[in-house]
Amino acid sequence: MDKQIYQKMREVENEHWWFVGRRRIVESVIQSMSLPKAAHILDAGCGTGGNLAMLNQYGEVKGMEMNDDAREYASSLQLGEILPGHLPDTIPHPANSFDLIVLLDVLEHIDDDRASLEALNARLAEGGRILLTVPAFQLLWGPHDEAHHHKRRYTATQLKQTAKAADLELEYISYFNTWLFPLIAMTRFIQRWKSESEAEINLPSRPINHVLTRLFASERIFIPGSRLPFGVSLLAVLKSPT
Repeated sequence: MDKQIYQKMREVENEHWWFVGRRRIVESVIQSMSLPKAAHILDAGCGTGGNLAMLNQYGEVKGMEMNDDAREYASSLQLGEILPGHLPDTIPHPANSFDLIVLLDVLEHIDDDRASLEALNARLAEGGRILLTVPAFQLLWGPHDEAHHHKRRYTATQLKQTAKAADLELEYISYFNTWLFPLIAMTRFIQRWKSESEAEINLPSRPINHVLTRLFASERIFIPGSRLPFGVSLLAVLKSPT
């Protein structure tokens, strides 16, 4: 992604409804995992480090980030060692290292998604899991995806197939960001029709941001206990075959 997008992420990711809501949903999944005490956790593609504080509650966290500016800021938070690296070929960690690898809206940026999952699979300790999120449904493709240098959006079937090709078993999968799907879909279609760009991640007014945060985060009531049938995003938990 471009430097200005990372800078904007750094400014808003502790407050913006999308980042906060996703973080709460991801945390609800982590809480269901029964991780070992002092679990070893990798935030692969950690960006500016907005999820490091949450992940630190569940173990010793390391981060990997290819962008120099984002990595420098994430390191300044002093919440874990942040090393340079990118998928699939340059991962600065040995095999069998992690009980949990989180890959939050990263896979869609990578040309070879299968090889990336294979490389992360090799870094899982026995019984380890990969928790990932990706954008869903190619029909929602628009200026937002282009500004953020996405390669694709996924259906559940496509993500399952990619995981299987990487020799990973699917433990759980669900769409999410479901309640706001109609509003976001309409916005994306209008932007595409008007050829509007969406490089900025704008923070709504405080009251609107509060309502959107509560609405989006409320989906953690259903995840991971059940599956939502559609949404703007997908969440999956993957593991190595036993």
